[in-house]
Amino acid sequence: MNTKKLIPHLEKDLGEMSFGMFLRVTRKSMELTQVDMAKKLKISRGTLCDIEKGRQLVSPKLAFQIAKTCKFPEVIAVQLAIQDQLKKANLKFKVNLAA
Repeated sequence: MNTKKLIPHLEKDLGEMSFGMFLRVTRKSMELTQVDMAKKLKISRGTLCDIEKGRQLVSPKLAFQIAKTCKFPEVIAVQLAIQDQLKKANLKFKVNLAA
């Protein structure tokens, strides 16, 4: 499945996607604990928890770096990070990025 179709497919099964949700699903698919993933990303477990729960948003640049480190699609990570920021600002836009 190409990355353009991945988010709608996931949203059909999981509801509206966020970067934190995508990170949590990815972490679990890698069979990593929050502690292990935090070490891999060189952040604290608390920060990882806050990102996964949506309490802390990440910049597009950080989303890209996290995706690259975890070897998952950078375009999806950046798209979700931007979408999260728009949602927080109550702006009703839908982001659709292409590499």
